[in-house]
Amino acid sequence: MKQFSIILCACYLIACASPKVLDVSTAPEADFTKYKTYSFYELTAMGDTITEGFNERVGYLKKAIAAEMDQRQFKQVKTNPDLLINIGIAIKLEVQTRQTDWQTDGRMKYMGQRNYKWQSEEIEVGRYRRGAFTLHIVDAAKNHMLWTATIRGSLPDDTTKVPAFAQKAVTAMYKQFPVPAVQ
Repeated sequence: MKQFSIILCACYLIACASPKVLDVSTAPEADFTKYKTYSFYELTAMGDTITEGFNERVGYLKKAIAAEMDQRQFKQVKTNPDLLINIGIAIKLEVQTRQTDWQTDGRMKYMGQRNYKWQSEEIEVGRYRRGAFTLHIVDAAKNHMLWTATIRGSLPDDTTKVPAFAQKAVTAMYKQFPVPAVQ
């Protein structure tokens, strides 16, 4: 029971951990002083695992990105933007397991005719969603990528925590953006 409690606490800490920025890349010729406006690429979702709240959650990301771009004096427009922002999302359901051992799970199983047997096996202790979010900022006129960042983390199960998580992820990415926020 003690091990199960430790595993449960570890899962909770992992789930509450901040998203991790994995990769940030800026094109060598990128000069963001030339750009004043931006817009988002149209997002197309594919796959059979798309949830009913997908568009709402993408909206949280777009709102957080727009806030970061606004802090850097870029203006969102509907037509003829200088920059286009592409959002890439990949989410996978992960199953957390543990291996049973004789000390904690050593119950014999009765197999019939006085045959008792115990064997180590893997048992499920939890499920969580792990995701990666990639942001590409592209020169709209040249269709050339200027900046990209990828972040990965465990997604909250509680839907009320999704907006804060999206904001935290986008803020972590934009800390490494070449244009600093204007206070």
